Amino acid sequence: MDSYREKIEAYMDGKKEEMLEDLKTLVRIDSQKGAAEEGKPFGAGPAAAIAAAQELMQRYGLTVRNYENYVVTGDLAASSADTSSEEGGSAEKGLDILAHLDVVPVTEDWTVTQPFDPRVVDGRIYGRGTADDKGPAVAALYALRAIRELGIPMKKGVRLVLGSDEECGSSDLAYYFGIEKEAPYTFTPDAEFPVINIEKGRLAASFHAEFGGEAPEAENSAQTVYSRILRLKSGDKANVVPGRATLEIAGLRAETVRPAADETTRETGVSFEISECKAAVSESVPGAVQDAGMRLRIDARGCSAHASTPQEGKNALTATLRLVSKLSGSLTCGEDDGLRALLALERLFPYEDTCGKSAGVYREDAQSGAVTLCFSILDYTPERLSGTFDARLPVGCTEENTRRPLMEALAEAGLEMEDTPMSKPHCVPGDSAFVKILLESYKRYSGIKGEPLSTGGGTYVHGLERGVAFGCGTPGVDNHMHGDDEFMEIDTLVMSAKIFADAAVRICNE
Repeated sequence: MDSYREKIEAYMDGKKEEMLEDLKTLVRIDSQKGAAEEGKPFGAGPAAAIAAAQELMQRYGLTVRNYENYVVTGDLAASSADTSSEEGGSAEKGLDILAHLDVVPVTEDWTVTQPFDPRVVDGRIYGRGTADDKGPAVAALYALRAIRELGIPMKKGVRLVLGSDEECGSSDLAYYFGIEKEAPYTFTPDAEFPVINIEKGRLAASFHAEFGGEAPEAENSAQTVYSRILRLKSGDKANVVPGRATLEIAGLRAETVRPAADETTRETGVSFEISECKAAVSESVPGAVQDAGMRLRIDARGCSAHASTPQEGKNALTATLRLVSKLSGSLTCGEDDGLRALLALERLFPYEDTCGKSAGVYREDAQSGAVTLCFSILDYTPERLSGTFDARLPVGCTEENTRRPLMEALAEAGLEMEDTPMSKPHCVPGDSAFVKILLESYKRYSGIKGEPLSTGGGTYVHGLERGVAFGCGTPGVDNHMHGDDEFMEIDTLVMSAKIFADAAVRICNE
C-alpha cells in the first residue's frame, strides 16, 4: 500500500480549498434537531443537511441511497473506481464509516463568527459542526473520492453512512440497522486520534417531583412579602454542560443577593447578572403581596462543554444551585418542599464534584478511567421540578452499583427517577488487526506512534461489535466541541482525509 501514499497525499493537498467549500456548505445549515415533519423525522434542518450531503456524494461518483432522511449512504464499490451503477458497489462490503450531520444547540456567545456562518481564521475553520461532526464527515467523503478518482483497486467496498440524530439518541442508526447489517469493520470519525477502542457506559436519566406550591398566608398582608424561588431553569441537552442558567426570586433585594453571588463566582468562576423585574410577585406566587420592585432575575453565565468531560466546563446550573444554598437562610419560605429539593440537589451534585462521589457512585478502572457525572438540565417552579443528569461509566459499573444508588439518593430527596436502563461500556480489543491497521495509517500521515485510548464520550459505534472511534481530534487541541467558537484546524482536516483513505485501502484489501 505504500505505493499509494504519495498519490493520496498530493490529491488531498490539491483539494484543500474544495474541501473547505464543501464543509462551509454543510455548516451553513442549522441542523439542530427540530419538530418532526412528514418525511423529515428530525425536522427541517437535519433533512436539509442530509439533502446537501446527498448532492455532494452524487457529485463525487458514489452510489447514493437516502433512508427516509434518517441517514444517507454513499457506496464506493470494490475492484473498480466506477461506482456509477444504479445498484452500486460490490456485494461484499469491508468497511462502514459513520459520521453525523446534526449538531448541538448554540448560544449567543460566539466571538469569532456566528455559529452557522463558517469563517476561516489563522488556519482554522470556525462554525458549529466543523469539529462535530460535519468536518470529519467531509474528510471521510474526500477519502472515498480520492480512492475513486485515483483508481486505487479495492477488493471490498466501503460505505459512508451520514446520519442526522447522533446528538439526541442515535435513533437514525437504529432505523438504518433495522434494514442493513453491520459491516465487518466500522469506524466513526467523531472523537480523537489515534484510535478509541473503549467507550464508557452511559446513564442519562431524568427525574421529577410535584409540590404544593402555595406560599404561607401572611399574618399582616399589608406589610408582608414572602421571599422564595420562583423559577430556576438551565440546560436543554443531557450531553452538554449547561453554560447558562436563569434564576427568579421574589421578595429579596439585589443588595441581599449580590454578596452571595460574588462569593459563588469566586468559588466557581461562573458570573451572575442581577436585574429587577417590575412584575408583581403575586402574579407567580400564590399568597404573596404585590410589590413591583421585589422580583429579581439572576442570569448565570458559565462555559459549556461535552458532558463526558464536565470538568472542562463551568456548569452554570450547579453554580446557581450553590447560590440558592447560600441564599436559603434569607428566604422566608425556607420550609417548602421545593426549596428542600433544590438544596438536596446541590448536595448530590455539588459544583466541584464531577465524578459522582457525593452521589455515592464514584468508581475507577485502569483502562477506562473514572465515573463522570454532569447535572445538565433543570426546570423548577414552586409547583414542580424536572431534571436530567448524564453519567459516563467505566468498566465495573453496573445497574446495581450505579443506577440503583442514584435512584435511591434521589428518592430520599423526594424526587422520582425514571427507570432508565444504562448502556454498558464498549470495547474492541486493542491488539486486534483492525485497530493495528488504523494505528499504522495514523502514524503514516501524522508521524506519531499512537496507542489505543478510552473515552467517556459515546459515539455512533457504541452498539456495534466491531466499531471504534478514529479521529478527527488531535492530542492537545481543544476544538470547543459542543461549545462556543467550535473550530477544526484545516491541516488536521486534510490530514484526516489522507488517513481515512489510507485506512480504507488497507482494510478493504486485506
